[in-house]
Amino acid sequence: MRYITFALAKGRLAKKTMELLEKIGIFCEEMKDEKTRKLIFVNEELKLKFFLAKATDVPTYVEYGAADIGVVGKDTILEEGRHFYEVMDLGFGKCRMCVCGPESAKELLERNELIRVGSKYPEIAKDYFYHKKHQTVEIIKLNGSVELAPIVGLSEVIVDIVETGSTLRENGLQVLEEIVECSARMVVNEVSMKMEQERIMDIITRLKEVI
Repeated sequence: MRYITFALAKGRLAKKTMELLEKIGIFCEEMKDEKTRKLIFVNEELKLKFFLAKATDVPTYVEYGAADIGVVGKDTILEEGRHFYEVMDLGFGKCRMCVCGPESAKELLERNELIRVGSKYPEIAKDYFYHKKHQTVEIIKLNGSVELAPIVGLSEVIVDIVETGSTLRENGLQVLEEIVECSARMVVNEVSMKMEQERIMDIITRLKEVI
């Protein structure tokens, strides 16, 4: 029997995913060791392997079949645009992808003016402004605190993840438009779904029962 491999987005999502898997009897004790230097964790009995990856890499591992199953945020799935099956919403890691900025930027959006948009998510920003709003914008890719962009005049608005909105409020910014709701999703490699349909569907069905 071959191993089924899970790629989990490092951090909170991985922790929450393991808690969920434990509810259906899938354990991996090795992963609980905070000091471990291991990259791949194995449950020999159930023939399962797990590895932690940077969230943005999880869709790539799954598309290319290096992992059969992945758990990653919907924001990353949309940004990376990879091919696989998105099989379920795990219901945690909830947030919204929004256009944010100072109150004064509201009318620039309404008037469809040419503006600059700062974002860690250039693909999502492009898709939203070009295809849904039909607004011509200049998108500036940023990697750090995007809230800084409108404050220092780099961009009029930003496209970013909003959980509570407190960071925005502290910096005089607000949600101007909502693009999409995001949460943790389980994705499956297309070939794995055919080859290991029974085992993978069994995991999905059991998870649906506990969610």
